[in-house]
Amino acid sequence: MSIQIPLRSLLRAEWAERLEGSLPLLDEIDASLAEEPFNPRRDNIFRALDIKIESIRVIILGQDPYPNPEDADGLAFSIPTSQRRFPPTLRNIFREYVDDLQLPTPVAGDLTPWRDQGVLLLNTIMSCHPYRSLSHRDIGWQQFTHAVLQSVVTQQTVGILWGVRAKSYSELFNPALVISSSHPSPLSSYRGFFGSKPFSRSNQLLVSAGEAPIDWTLRSA
Repeated sequence: MSIQIPLRSLLRAEWAERLEGSLPLLDEIDASLAEEPFNPRRDNIFRALDIKIESIRVIILGQDPYPNPEDADGLAFSIPTSQRRFPPTLRNIFREYVDDLQLPTPVAGDLTPWRDQGVLLLNTIMSCHPYRSLSHRDIGWQQFTHAVLQSVVTQQTVGILWGVRAKSYSELFNPALVISSSHPSPLSSYRGFFGSKPFSRSNQLLVSAGEAPIDWTLRSA
């Protein structure tokens, strides 16, 4: 049996320092993951946190990783560049992206460029059993990600909160900088997600707060 690198060792140093009080909880989560496969791969589990804390201007909260192992890449709503078939939720996000920003549909679903612009793409439950959504909702992730958000949200941070689970974190944000709607999944997207203009609205809020806007543009050709 191969020796696994502890999850706490996969955190960037500044995050490990910021989350020092939550590292014992992370060890408990790690123990829960020891005996079963999970999405995303262990080395991708903290890809969302591969971002300098001081660069975070917008936070988009997801629920948990895509259940298909080939889709889960560690960033909320993102898929690897090699995956050309977009999950239905991402298709809906890109539909709103096109309508909101008047940009062409992206050719790939890798949202790393958003992260590199200062967007924290955080799943509040950071793992799941392959093909079983919400299977890891009771192992401690939500307490851990609550600590992540508490440690980085400022009065200038824009929160894009899609769906009931994401909205439950709204109290951590400046109410004037929260953009909330229904979730972009096919089951709820028509109940307020389409037409919510989260990308242009977030930039308007950033500028009004004295911050630089996000360049949301993704490769289209």
